[in-house]
Amino acid sequence: MALSLTIAAILAIILGILVLLFPRLVRWAVGFYLIFYGILQLLNIYY
Repeated sequence: MALSLTIAAILAIILGILVLLFPRLVRWAVGFYLIFYGILQLLNIYY
């Protein structure tokens, strides 16, 4: 559980920085984050 929380937090920080630097990446960043979050949920790693 702690590992997936750490991975999600690091991914959110990296994507947030990229969005600030390149505003056009918003839809890609959100899409990748949602896919990653969904995979974690399907694999039941998050809880």
